[in-house]
Amino acid sequence: MAFPGRIAAILSSAAFMLLGACATQQQVVSEAEDHLAAAGFISRPANTPQRQAMLKQLPPHQFLRRVRGNAVTYVYADPLVCNCLYVGDQTAFARYQAYRQQKQLLDQQQMIALEYQDASWNWGAWGWGPGMGYGPFGPGYWGPGW
Repeated sequence: MAFPGRIAAILSSAAFMLLGACATQQQVVSEAEDHLAAAGFISRPANTPQRQAMLKQLPPHQFLRRVRGNAVTYVYADPLVCNCLYVGDQTAFARYQAYRQQKQLLDQQQMIALEYQDASWNWGAWGWGPGMGYGPFGPGYWGPGW
């Protein structure tokens, strides 16, 4: 079982990382669309009144799957950035999913704490030093109230 202080430290680190990595919805969608194109999705502009009306019927920034016979097509509607519809086949969708999984793994690796080794660092100045222990059993316990 993890100590409450360790959990609090991990959660606060994650919150700071998220705050530092804030991006507008437009930036997030634009980045996703770059990867859609790289995966093989084709952009179709909503450049006619009929296409505009049809684009508005779809949920924005979500994949929809369409099966017709043996053909499976994926569409991704973007009324915000490109005002277009991205269309791809199963291969393009699989490439995009593989990219998303790789990005998730890289993001998780960034969340792993790095070991800090510096002989001049004074842990005692922070209420933490040799022999102070960690967790609820040591005087150096860092919990939610530290």
